[in-house]
Amino acid sequence: MDFRWQIVLDYADMFLAGGWTTVKVTAISVTVGTLIGLIVALARMTKMTPVRWLATIYTDVIRGTPLLVQIFIVHFGAPKLLGFSLQAMTSGLIALSINSGAYVAEIFRAGIQSIDKGQMEASRSLGMSYAQAMRFVILPQAFRRIIPPLGNEFIAMLKDSSLVSVISLPELAMAGRTVAGATARVWEAWLPVAAIYLVLTLIFTRLVAWYEVKLGVQNHR
Repeated sequence: MDFRWQIVLDYADMFLAGGWTTVKVTAISVTVGTLIGLIVALARMTKMTPVRWLATIYTDVIRGTPLLVQIFIVHFGAPKLLGFSLQAMTSGLIALSINSGAYVAEIFRAGIQSIDKGQMEASRSLGMSYAQAMRFVILPQAFRRIIPPLGNEFIAMLKDSSLVSVISLPELAMAGRTVAGATARVWEAWLPVAAIYLVLTLIFTRLVAWYEVKLGVQNHR
């Protein structure tokens, strides 16, 4: 195989910039998705039936449809309703955040339901309201338990974020497409992209593992 390193060096800045954009997009999407997921998880456990149904419909629809389709709907469909177009970055972040929120909601729900019901009963018997018990007793314990799956969600989103290249968001996969189109070379365009994704995935996997050990979380994956 005639691999031309000079092409990789010539486009190194583009690859690195794309990698940095990928990290930023992933971090923002998972952060917003975590907030959405917590709200949706609590909504799914509420006794208010309409709220619970809406939360269930949201998670079922988002988890049951491809992320690529969701990106297209947000980027090309939403402007028809709003009356103005969205920047690729805005569309990408919205679609990825909504998608992440549905998966994080299930992670939170499983974590909260894994806490012994006696914890809530004991908190309420001490005079705490439901909200106070959830905030100060249940959620802190649940958060420690959901660190492994939440870390997996971040890593999965890191790779899934490559789909926003279809709306020309200049992240890592888009950098590979640009280089491949400009040079008509496949290996020089996509091997660096694969290598950067691998390095990022390994780094964040190690960070999650370190944080689990720091908090004393048992990893059962």
